[in-house]
Amino acid sequence: MLCDDTRLQELMTAIAGDSGDEIALVDRALGDFPDDPRLHFLRGSLLAGIGRPIEALAALKKAVELAPDFAIARFQLGFFQLTSGEAADALSTWGPLALLPENHYLRIFVAGLTYLIRDEFVPAIEQLRLGIASNEENLPLNRDMQLIIDRISSLAAGAGGDETMSATSLLLGQFSGRPN
Repeated sequence: MLCDDTRLQELMTAIAGDSGDEIALVDRALGDFPDDPRLHFLRGSLLAGIGRPIEALAALKKAVELAPDFAIARFQLGFFQLTSGEAADALSTWGPLALLPENHYLRIFVAGLTYLIRDEFVPAIEQLRLGIASNEENLPLNRDMQLIIDRISSLAAGAGGDETMSATSLLLGQFSGRPN
């Protein structure tokens, strides 16, 4: 059974209030609706944001396990894996997103991040920009993708020396100290 929309909206409003007990609020809702993938996804996102990666990974995996077609949860799980240095796991997690329509922002972001994993920075930037232009649904995700573009661009601008950086190093440096 899923959490009803009214309670979910109340939960989201309470979390937006940033009272410090957000995880406890989600945990209470999960007590009533343990099979709601949205609540597991929300819990995983909150845990990632406060630097509890092991618990965050478990919650995101549970969300995808409960709802394999929950595209944003699948994308975020893969993104979390990628920023944790697990590129192969991320690619595996993202595999089913290839079934989304060609112009779907998540599919485009996956294409850009896949180029990034292969250290193909120009097509990575092109795809990430295209994804941002296509995404009107999840604006915070656009900010994350723009941060990656900015980081790639700044590295490319300073690439006159012999400094090289892999895509994984780039992402680990970009997201290690901030919430996903």
